[in-house]
Parts: sequence; C-alpha cells; structure tokens
Amino acid sequence: MKTALITGITGQDGSYLAELLLEKGYKVYGLVRRSSTVTFERIEHIQDRLELLSADLSDQNSLFYALEACQPDEVYNLAAQSFVQTSWTQPVLTGDVTGLGVTRMLEAIRIFDRERRIRFYQASSSEMFGKVLEVPQREETPFYPRSPYGVAKTYGHWATVNYRESYGMFAVSGILFNHESPRRGLEFVTRKVTDAAARIKLGLADEVRLGNLDAQRDWGFAGDYVRAMWLMLQQDEPNDYVVATGETHTVQKLVETAFGAADLDWRDYVRQDPRFMRPAEVDLLVGDPARAKAELGWEPEVGFEALVRMMVDADLERQRGSGRAALAAAG
Repeated sequence: MKTALITGITGQDGSYLAELLLEKGYKVYGLVRRSSTVTFERIEHIQDRLELLSADLSDQNSLFYALEACQPDEVYNLAAQSFVQTSWTQPVLTGDVTGLGVTRMLEAIRIFDRERRIRFYQASSSEMFGKVLEVPQREETPFYPRSPYGVAKTYGHWATVNYRESYGMFAVSGILFNHESPRRGLEFVTRKVTDAAARIKLGLADEVRLGNLDAQRDWGFAGDYVRAMWLMLQQDEPNDYVVATGETHTVQKLVETAFGAADLDWRDYVRQDPRFMRPAEVDLLVGDPARAKAELGWEPEVGFEALVRMMVDADLERQRGSGRAALAAAG
C-alpha cells in the first residue's frame, strides 16, 4: 500500500485527488490548517477513510512533523491562497503561502528524505503565463504573470525545478489550466455564474454582476485533472506538464451556456460591474496538452458544455435542498 500526503485536501482538487487515491488503494493523509472555520464539506463523504494532520505551509516545523507522522511515498502540494482577485488585496500573504510555502515543503522533504524516495507534485498554474507570449501555451512558453497570485505560482514552479535539478529529487509541476466542478468555491467566476443561474431560475435572485466578459479561458473538469497529477508521479523520470483541454471559451460563452442550461436568457440578468475588473487582466489562456497526452496517456473526458451543465444541475439541486431543509426546520 502506497501512502500519499495531500496539502489542501479540503479544497476542490484535494477532494477529487483523495477519492482517486483511495480508489487506487492508497493510505491518504491530508494537511489541514488549525482554524475555527475549517470546512470539511468536500471530503465529509470519505473523511472516515482519511488521516488528517494539523500543519501549515507557513510553519516549516509543522511540515517536518507531518512527514514524520505519515512517511509518505508521494506528496501532492495543492494548498495555496488560490483566488486571483484576493491576491491583489493580500499580496504578501499570497506570496508567503503560494510561493514560499512551496519552498518550505521542498526543503522539509529534502532534509527528511535523504534516500530521495518521496515523489513531489507541485500545483502550478496557467496564470503564470499571464500576458501570453505564445498561443497556445506549452511547457516551454515563457512566463509573464499578471497578478500577485501568478507571480507567487511562478516562484513555486521554479523552486520545484531548482530542487529537482540541484538535489536529484523527483519533483514535478503540473501547469494546470482552469479546472472546475460543482465543488468549486463561490468566489470563482464559474461557480458564481452557475450558482446565479440556479438561484435566478428558482426565484432566489434577479441578477448577477460580473467583470470582463471577453476574457478567454481553457476550462476543464477537476476530476479529469487530478488523474494527470497522479500520472505525473508514476513516470520513470520527473518532468513538468501542461494540463489543459486545448479549447478556449469567453466568460460570456460560460454565461450563455450556464443560463441556457437553466432555460434562461442571460442578457436579462447579467450586469457588468467595474468592481470585478482586475488591475491587470489576463485576456487569453489556452493550453497545449500534447506532452501530457503523448507521455502520460492523459485525455480529458468531460467537455465544456457537459461541465457547465453538471455545475448548474448541482447548484439547482443544492438550492432546492437548502429550501427543503429550511422548510423542515420551520415546520
């Protein structure tokens, strides 16, 4: 039985990855930060099969203790301050956790694992490409980040490369393009849109305010993307991979698809609001997953329209469930 340690296990990707690893017979440990508001909603259906450890990417000693406690074969570093908009108002926190936190974990593994047995995965991001210098973006495309989040992710990415090349560690980065699911947080535009479509359909809201509708993204399903993470750590040699669908859609197309899935005309409910415009916008992101397909045998299984409909259906069911629960409590 292999053992895996996942940072960020309570997040969208962490929950899907934990499910995948459990299915493959792993013993799975997850790091959680000590907080009075930690939510286990995404993993509550598998929580009895997980071992949760208290640690923080800002505290290196806690990472040593976690490695000692679980003796992992694989470490997946998914934890981060991952909301791009927040990185503008909390740039130092973002740099510390999303950037330096990677180095703290790498350094902990370097010192703890002198036999170089542990395999390390770093969750890099398409936001590192930022003001893109090539379309589509490949592993060799130069980075030009346009947000504190993108800058921090770029730091973590190059730290991973540096530890691999300097210390012979099996350390890889997955340059993941936008990946979504019904478990995505409401602060992200995809869930904001699908939740709004559901709420408006059920008469719980009458509009949604968004920023740049012309921004283009390469959106895939998170459940597909965690398979690529696992595959990267099963290779004979460590390498970095772009994980993407190779297709791009505008935010407006996302809105049209989501509201269409709810049988609504988006133009009746969507308002643009300058408060949601970024100081430096990333206009076009679309990845070239050729290396991942050729070397990992990875292919996305869920298309864009199916993904958006899945999310709208889940939000409709969630809102209906909340309504039923409220009625039951009142009665």
